[in-house]
Amino acid sequence: MGTDEATVLAEQVEALLAALAARPGFRDGELGRSTDDPTLWALVTRWDGVGTYRRALSAAEVKIAGAPVWVFALDEPGTYLGAAEGI
Repeated sequence: MGTDEATVLAEQVEALLAALAARPGFRDGELGRSTDDPTLWALVTRWDGVGTYRRALSAAEVKIAGAPVWVFALDEPGTYLGAAEGI
């Protein structure tokens, strides 16, 4: 991903995080770059629980704000950490 694409992605993620922040259960989120491969990015979000996360993703405003971000997504496994893990 070139510098121009990274700038566009950062702007689009900012809009997505704003839409997510308006949803119940959202704690925070951030965009970070992989230390192993600088062409890869990670979007990390924290929620009150898996249910609030899943409901937020089904909201229309999140789908609209997320559409330009999802085009950059790779099919990789995600992780859920719950209260049992100290989160």
